[in-house]
Amino acid sequence: METVRALAYARRHRSRLIADLGAMVRFSSVSADPARRADVRRCASWLAGRLKEAGFDEVRVLPMKGRPLVVAEWCRLTGSPTLLVYGHYDVQPPGPASDWRTPPFEPVRVGDHLLGRGASDDKGPVVAQVLALEAWLRGAGRLPVNVRCVFDGEEEVGSPALAAVLRSTPSRFRADAAVVSDTRIPSPDRPAITYALRGSIGMEVEVTGGPRDLHAGAFGGAAANAVEALCGVVEGLHDRAGRVAVPGFYGRVRAWPAAELASMARSGPSDADLLRAAGGPPLAGGPDRSLYERTTIHPALNVTGVVGGHAGPGTGAIIPHRATAKLNVRLVPDQVPREVASAIGSHVRQSVPRGMASRVRVSAWSGPVLLDRSHPVLRTAALACRNGFGSDPVFLRSGGTIPVVESLVRHLRIPVAMIGMALPDDGMHAPNEKVHLPTLHRGVETVIWFLSELGRLQPNGGSADRSFPGPAVKAS
Repeated sequence: METVRALAYARRHRSRLIADLGAMVRFSSVSADPARRADVRRCASWLAGRLKEAGFDEVRVLPMKGRPLVVAEWCRLTGSPTLLVYGHYDVQPPGPASDWRTPPFEPVRVGDHLLGRGASDDKGPVVAQVLALEAWLRGAGRLPVNVRCVFDGEEEVGSPALAAVLRSTPSRFRADAAVVSDTRIPSPDRPAITYALRGSIGMEVEVTGGPRDLHAGAFGGAAANAVEALCGVVEGLHDRAGRVAVPGFYGRVRAWPAAELASMARSGPSDADLLRAAGGPPLAGGPDRSLYERTTIHPALNVTGVVGGHAGPGTGAIIPHRATAKLNVRLVPDQVPREVASAIGSHVRQSVPRGMASRVRVSAWSGPVLLDRSHPVLRTAALACRNGFGSDPVFLRSGGTIPVVESLVRHLRIPVAMIGMALPDDGMHAPNEKVHLPTLHRGVETVIWFLSELGRLQPNGGSADRSFPGPAVKAS
């Protein structure tokens, strides 16, 4: 009966979800941009107020060096499980305004979609989580489990502050399980639970020649050119077949059994699905593996940007003395971020022409995660998806990285249910990002069902299929 009341509350307040999402999109909470720190803080303050309104006993905004954590607690049930609800309210930079059909921080409703930066990643799922929790607190009168919310203001830059807290004082956010809704589903009528994430390393490679730029007429043909040297370094990161050419890069990459590959082929997206989502053909990799395999169980090294020399009007008659490339590396079990970063650094230093200097910086890293699909918490999430979406979910691997998930697994040793609400064509991290509102509404009901079913599990002991039998997870 309580679940029915919570569902009824959520259905009566669907317009509130849309209004909340519009309010959040208006905050340009770009964590990577120091000029937008004030908007990050304003978004955190708004979210804290919304959680208080939802009925939480304790709500706090923790400063965390200008990119705050918003935390809330309702822990009244002695002997009941505690669920950690995680999401993030920071967003990626919007990029050039000319690439957007509508202003990135102005929510625009187009049919069943709402457009705006962060609408899908991750503000839409956050407001869905909050409405689901409010539906229990205001509609049913109480939550069926204890809940700790942690909403992050720097996920898009690797969650360094939250990761440090989880590493140094894990008891601060102690829980029996976590739910994260920062992943994708194949289609509005096909829910998904993500059970594996790739790890990530952010790196920057700088190549320098002389102390300053030189006149291209006076020194052309005699002076070292940092942009040209960097281009050679970048070209040497891959071989002609598209494989990473760094020695040792694939040393720890595991070979997956045929049964796992067959399961992936049955449940995962087809090559056509991924090509359609990408908007064009892949430019690297071999025909011996599917695109889904290449983006989930195989590592990748991506050059995400190159800066150097003259970029203004005209040709610029200079010889650049400095150039920089930004790299993003995706890792799979059982690769170790520190080892991979060291191997890339050594390879870069050996590739720089004599007489030129190089510097390799690592900005952030996070290891890969692999969850046990048979764990009771993930089975409970599957049941919730069936109730919320009306169909059984598929279990999927993701090529993406959610740094906090690895921290939760490694330091809290708890299972994490990654229940997706985003669609492949939402344009996450791209211009014209959007979210499908009917899918968000189903996501709200799925979270309501997840809380309901989680309340029937026992935190310590109980029957084999209704308990938390240890971590049953691995952060590789």
